[in-house]
Amino acid sequence: MSVERLSINQITVKAWSFEETVRGLARHGIGWIGAWVGPVEEYGPERAAALLRDHGVRVSSMCRAGFFTGKNPDGGGLDHDANRRAVDLTAAIGADVLYMVSGGVHDDLNLARSRAAVVEGIAELVPYAASAGVRLAVEPLHPMMCAERSVTVTLDQSLDIVERFDPAHVGLAVDTYNVWWDPGLDAALARAGDRIIGYQVCDWLVPQPHPTFGRGLPGDGAIDIPAITRAVDAAGFTGPIEVEIFNEKVWARDPDDVLGAVVAGFPHHVLP
Repeated sequence: MSVERLSINQITVKAWSFEETVRGLARHGIGWIGAWVGPVEEYGPERAAALLRDHGVRVSSMCRAGFFTGKNPDGGGLDHDANRRAVDLTAAIGADVLYMVSGGVHDDLNLARSRAAVVEGIAELVPYAASAGVRLAVEPLHPMMCAERSVTVTLDQSLDIVERFDPAHVGLAVDTYNVWWDPGLDAALARAGDRIIGYQVCDWLVPQPHPTFGRGLPGDGAIDIPAITRAVDAAGFTGPIEVEIFNEKVWARDPDDVLGAVVAGFPHHVLP
């Protein structure tokens, strides 16, 4: 099947609850979901695991934990208990990849110290995650998000962090929206090799409507997503490919229509 690797990150169909999302994916023949901590915790991890089993849907990743610098624009700062709870929820629903968002620059504006805090925070979380069988996926965000969301902004920078840890416990997450612009992208993906444990796709809309909520469906923007997929595959990643869309216009559409459009476009706008 041309969509056997397709995963839908739950934020793409934000209007749906966790249960509605799982049922909707099954209805469209989509076998993977990118889950979020909040909806899973609200639904209940045991119920969520049973629902996933009943509908034959597997979890490609869990979003998210981290914010190791203490900066989180969605509220709160570094919360060790919340990060450990995210690990627990990931394991409870049968997933093994938990996405890490680094956090924005410290209030003291010391970028070097902020980036050092990311390494320290991951190191603190690794033993707990490893004991639960969960791998931490370090995700660089686009440089425009450095101040408030992530001081980790390139694949090479993220790999410098990832390579400090056992590959069984810490890997790299690649998101087309965040990395497509990088002139060193192909070399970084080749360097990453089997350290890639997560791959997310969406498009860069022109003009860009919003730095966070400006993601488009694959094929609607400026990114050559199939070329990036080809490079990710060549590096050795053969796992699910998550479509992750933050866009209020997409969220306002009928989720069934969104899934239909993604399924129809996936072989042409995502696969190499």
